[in-house]
Amino acid sequence: MTDPRDSRAPSVVLLDIEGTTTPIAFVHEILFPFARTHVRDFLRVHSGAPEVREAVRLLAAEHAGDVAGGERPPAWTPGGSGEALVPYVAWLMDRDRKSPGLKLLQGLIWEEGYQAGQLRGQVYPDVPPAIRRWHAAGRRVAIYSSGSEIAQRRLFQSTEHGDLTPLIDRFFDTAVGAKVAAASYTRIADALGVAPSSVLFVSDVTRELAAAREAGTAVVLSLRPGNQPQTDAGAYRSVRSFDELSFVFDAK
Repeated sequence: MTDPRDSRAPSVVLLDIEGTTTPIAFVHEILFPFARTHVRDFLRVHSGAPEVREAVRLLAAEHAGDVAGGERPPAWTPGGSGEALVPYVAWLMDRDRKSPGLKLLQGLIWEEGYQAGQLRGQVYPDVPPAIRRWHAAGRRVAIYSSGSEIAQRRLFQSTEHGDLTPLIDRFFDTAVGAKVAAASYTRIADALGVAPSSVLFVSDVTRELAAAREAGTAVVLSLRPGNQPQTDAGAYRSVRSFDELSFVFDAK
């Protein structure tokens, strides 16, 4: 395997969120249930908002694709009331579908929760000092998550450690492509104006790391409490804290 120390120290640190900067429990036990609980009222109140209409458009296309593909999602006729969409949204949530429409809708619901003070972002204690350290050293920090860009921003704005977004250069969601596709990491590097070899990607999912490595980036596996075991974890350098990433940045 390629060791990150074999190349120049990365100038960009690209971070996954769930299981990397943020406990999985926060996502699955707080954010997901919050969206599920509030989706009906949110759609009833905000169905006319442009962002919600875009989420509904994306979900309508996905619903049609599910039906055409032989799936059996809850019946839904696009163009009806927003509340009629709720069973399909719940069906997607039950499957943890990385659906662009679902992620956009969840992000809008979470944004309302953050603004109301009902939600507050969580990160591991080692994350803020590491990001500040990288920023001070002239390294750029970017986020890449299946959650919508707006949801990412709200999480990092509202942590108990303060607003971290001024230290984060860019936020990327699956609009740039699937996290298990090498082309996504090439697009991210292009958007940042750097070569893929200048990027370090940290994630808790080895399929994502494999795709990033294929694109030419350095990769490190995040081993946080509660993360799902990865059968091929031994193929990657790993860290349990961002404090352990010095082996990458000390590369010559």
